[in-house]
Amino acid sequence: MPAKDDPVVIKKYANRRLYNTGTSTYVTLEDLAEMVKRGEEFSVQDAKSGEDITHAVLTQIIFELENKDGQNMLPIPFLRQLIAFYGDQMQMIVPSFLEQSMVAFAKEQERFREQMTSAFGKAPMDMMKMTPMKALEEQTRRNMEMFQNAMRMFTAFPQGGNPAPQGEAEKKGETKADDLQELKEQIAAMQRKIDSMG
Repeated sequence: MPAKDDPVVIKKYANRRLYNTGTSTYVTLEDLAEMVKRGEEFSVQDAKSGEDITHAVLTQIIFELENKDGQNMLPIPFLRQLIAFYGDQMQMIVPSFLEQSMVAFAKEQERFREQMTSAFGKAPMDMMKMTPMKALEEQTRRNMEMFQNAMRMFTAFPQGGNPAPQGEAEKKGETKADDLQELKEQIAAMQRKIDSMG
């Protein structure tokens, strides 16, 4: 049995069955999705090799959810942009940027839920249906604008693949450190802006 604060270990067998060692039961991807929503920590291991395959299983859960009718959360332009970053010089920065953006978004959404509960907790049902939805749409629009503006910053940098002329290649070598420093400053400024919005 894992210690109280340790993540539950889920073992994945060759037949694709998932076994929750905490509850001694077989589980499904839907069960794991519910565990995530409840904030329960778990890691997934290959039952034979012991390899940690949590990333692959979480990605599979997202794939399954995205394929359910009416569940699409990842817009096509976002997916295209994300795919374009694989193998790009910016790839190493994207994960931490996305993680920080989602943390800020989650904090904002939690604050919004609290405001809606305090403002409309005892309101008639018609008010609960209409006003909070409009407010949520506005909040979502603002969050998406902030996210899209941040992602535009990344696309301002040239993507790899096309060799530069010789003179430019030397120039790029000299300014590479400056570009990286400028990028770090822009990310820090963006983080400060996200924090101030919270």
